[in-house]
Amino acid sequence: MSNAHASPPGRNDRAQRRYLLGSHPIDVGRIAPGLHIVATPIGNLGDVTLRALATLAGADLIACEDTRVTCKLLQRYAITTPLTPYHDHNAATARPKLLRRLAEGAAVALVSDAGTPLVSDPGFKLVRAAQEAGYTVTALPGASAALAALSVAGLPTDQFFFAGFLPPKQAARRARIAELARIPATLVLFETAPRIAATLADLASGLGDREAALCRELTKIHEEIRRGNLMALARDYFGSEVRGEIVLVIAPPTAPGRPSAGDTDALLRQALTRVSLKDAVGEVADATGLPRRELYQRALALAKDESQGANHAAPR
Repeated sequence: MSNAHASPPGRNDRAQRRYLLGSHPIDVGRIAPGLHIVATPIGNLGDVTLRALATLAGADLIACEDTRVTCKLLQRYAITTPLTPYHDHNAATARPKLLRRLAEGAAVALVSDAGTPLVSDPGFKLVRAAQEAGYTVTALPGASAALAALSVAGLPTDQFFFAGFLPPKQAARRARIAELARIPATLVLFETAPRIAATLADLASGLGDREAALCRELTKIHEEIRRGNLMALARDYFGSEVRGEIVLVIAPPTAPGRPSAGDTDALLRQALTRVSLKDAVGEVADATGLPRRELYQRALALAKDESQGANHAAPR
């Protein structure tokens, strides 16, 4: 008798399970083998999709950051699928075990403590290894703290850059903020409550007085959305005791206006006293955004004027 279609060990007992969520019955059968990337709520346990519940209930194993956190979600929906920890500290030993389960034909669900897996938390190495080994990897979209904050911030959403957590050390944090300052898009950052005051102060110093929204405890009972410029937010949170998960959304840099002809000439003259004409043009182009060809012609004219002025002033 062929066993080509035999189910992996432990799956038969979940073959015909049915859950009832309100008036919506969820039929839980054998889900397809492979790695399933499942988004989970960022706070409110009601923010989970029916598909996510069916997958978590029908999987052979759930890999999660913290079993205590994921257990709360499973208990809420009476799901009894076994859990196994998978996080930064044990990934090197846990990943081969998960790959072996996939090789056996198991369905493995990967979740983070909250939100969409792989967004500022571990997982991408497992996804890459599973794909390289030829296993199916499926995404189940859902809650995301970054997108939830972006949707309520009231700031431009046509382009945004997710920067995750800034470095905890001040020198490294300021260097990273200097890099982010050049990005022409709305910035989305995660931050911890104990560091928020220092981070806001460094952001105000490094980015200037941009508009921002501080989104704390999204979807939870004590949700707070505070809007203002970075300097005002830095003052508000200086010395304050803050708790909870925080997402910062910061407006993109304001497009600089075209400098006046007089200002451009002044920049070129100053640069020409220090560097060659070519380097002066490059320096001013980087500072103003003006075309190099236009600046080159103007620099030549200024250099000619300076030369003629020197000749007229020379003693005869």
